[in-house]
Amino acid sequence: MTREIILDTETTGLDPYAGHRIVEIGCVELINLVPTGKVYHQYINPERDMPMEAFNVHGLSNDFLINHPKFQEVVLEFLTFIGDDSKLVIHNASFDMKFLDWEMERTGHSLIDRSRVVDTLEIARKQNPGGRNSLDALCKKYGVNNSHREYHGALLDSQLLADVYLYLKGGRQPTFVLQEEGAQVTEATTEHAPVEFAYRSFKPSENEITEHGNLITKIKNPKWQIYS
Repeated sequence: MTREIILDTETTGLDPYAGHRIVEIGCVELINLVPTGKVYHQYINPERDMPMEAFNVHGLSNDFLINHPKFQEVVLEFLTFIGDDSKLVIHNASFDMKFLDWEMERTGHSLIDRSRVVDTLEIARKQNPGGRNSLDALCKKYGVNNSHREYHGALLDSQLLADVYLYLKGGRQPTFVLQEEGAQVTEATTEHAPVEFAYRSFKPSENEITEHGNLITKIKNPKWQIYS
């Protein structure tokens, strides 16, 4: 079983070392690339004012956030949810991890091991070099509906990224859906589905081997290079 956590944060600005703070954390749990329905979502009182530039991005005001707990009051619950070894899947991970590092250090907790972090922005850049790889752009590329995204939101963006991540991993077929009566439509993933083929009773010819090698050299950004 592979457990991964899609994670996103919203903040008061760009740099925690300039006094900016986390104001929202959203996490979505995946097991073997399938969302389980378990989420962690928390608004956080940043103990400072909200710059208008940041408010225009996420719509979280001082009046709203002042009624929510401070980071030190929720950190243990957050760490319990993400666990000790689950991969953390984050878009532009350096931004979120910079803030989480600062908060962990400030509250006396060990920093989150960077080896746990999977940056979907890096994956997208490898698959789509020179293209637009923002979350909105990737939603458009893969047909993920983000029409309800008026503002950035940590949980909403984590849910969108969970869908995008399945496409980046090559594990989702948009046209193949399974549905039971009265149940929500769920797009099926195929990455972990076993496929059985009959063995050939003879070896490939030298010509077949040569043609296969020629084909391999023409494939750009193969999956086995990106994820190996």
